[in-house]
Amino acid sequence: MRIGHQSGRRREKTGEHRPAALVFFQRWAINTLAVLVATHVVNGIHYDTVTSLFVASLLFGILTTFLRPLLFLLTLPLVVVTLGLFVLFINAALLYLVGSLVKNFHVDGFWPAFWGALVISLVSLVLNTLTGTGEGRVRVRRSAPGTKPSGGDGNGPVIDV
Repeated sequence: MRIGHQSGRRREKTGEHRPAALVFFQRWAINTLAVLVATHVVNGIHYDTVTSLFVASLLFGILTTFLRPLLFLLTLPLVVVTLGLFVLFINAALLYLVGSLVKNFHVDGFWPAFWGALVISLVSLVLNTLTGTGEGRVRVRRSAPGTKPSGGDGNGPVIDV
């Protein structure tokens, strides 16, 4: 794989190629906006300076990229038993860790970290879907009126996951 080359279904279909730096900054901006929303929505998560917000979102993105897969693998039995809900606790632990590592970015406890991680995940999902960033696999299609979908399930929306 070349540096700066992204593989993914959307890129392969459209032939679109974006530089790695652009993708990185776009994901960082989305992550920063998601953390900013979490600081305003969740009581117990706050920052003192804009710089600490940027550093916290960058560190959270790095930990999510590199440490979360390892934690996911180590806690796989719990993830399976809880039908994937334990991933929220992993994200909360990472956000709590960011709060303890970044000066002027504060996470007051585990439950604010839990709700903050949930808000960050939802905001990131929505923004990544809207911008086409990331490797999201959720697609909603609607067939044209009067045409019957190939599945024969009616004319309602189809959600591919």
